[in-house]
Amino acid sequence: MTIPQHQNPCIDLHCHSTASDGALAPEELVQRAAEQGVTHLALTDHDTINGLEPARQAAAGHGMTLVNGTELSCVWRSQTIHIVGLDFDHEDADFLAALARQHDNRWQRARLIADKLSKLKVDGLLEKATAHAGGDVPGRPHFARVLIDEGVVSRMDAAFKRYLGTGKPGDVKACWPELDEVVGWIERAGGISVLAHPRKYKLTATKLRELTADFRRAGGRGIEVSVSGQSSGDLGFVAELARREKLLASQGSDFHFPGAPWCELGKITKMPEGLEPVWHHFKQPVSAGV
Repeated sequence: MTIPQHQNPCIDLHCHSTASDGALAPEELVQRAAEQGVTHLALTDHDTINGLEPARQAAAGHGMTLVNGTELSCVWRSQTIHIVGLDFDHEDADFLAALARQHDNRWQRARLIADKLSKLKVDGLLEKATAHAGGDVPGRPHFARVLIDEGVVSRMDAAFKRYLGTGKPGDVKACWPELDEVVGWIERAGGISVLAHPRKYKLTATKLRELTADFRRAGGRGIEVSVSGQSSGDLGFVAELARREKLLASQGSDFHFPGAPWCELGKITKMPEGLEPVWHHFKQPVSAGV
């Protein structure tokens, strides 16, 4: 599929820095986004907003608009689902308290991952993974980097295939809150809740329709229609879900690290016609189309 770049405006509302499981520091991420022609960026680190302030300062230097963002984990029918929060009040006390609880959940999960991988006899596994995470809570990619450093595996994909991927010893599920609770956190903080990358959950079409309907009933307002690495068939299907549930349409690269050309900042398939963009509903709307 042809992926247009350097659109004006170029809007990317999903990416990650070292504040969660990305490879670039927030400032480096903004620099790369600027080089890719991004004009409006949401940094959506997992269950944290710790990267927002340095990203905001860097964005100001590039004339880029930084949108408040985060990607929150929750549970729907026993399955982990991700909800992106956009344009919320980052000083809202209740929202910050909810993020603190999510952060605690992630630390609990990190300790369990380290315990599950203890048979590998890697000294200081949790501490080394934490160092890769810049001193904050490590995720599975950080543990994978330690396994590479220690010679347990040679590549990131091998670490996930043998130890950290779905169904492997390091695939530890956290105790996430229910979907409606997380949607409520975002909306009460003045933000817009967006169902992230709906086709990545490997749900059947029927189940995905049910998830989207439940998300809408919970007060959810948007869905990521255009995301990196998506087929034209999936793009059309998710666009139809947006129309069916009258959800705002969002888009994003879900960028984590350089070197993956199918998942680059600002490299996003054009949104199908007839959808209402989420950025039209920001506190400072972006009125031009993409």
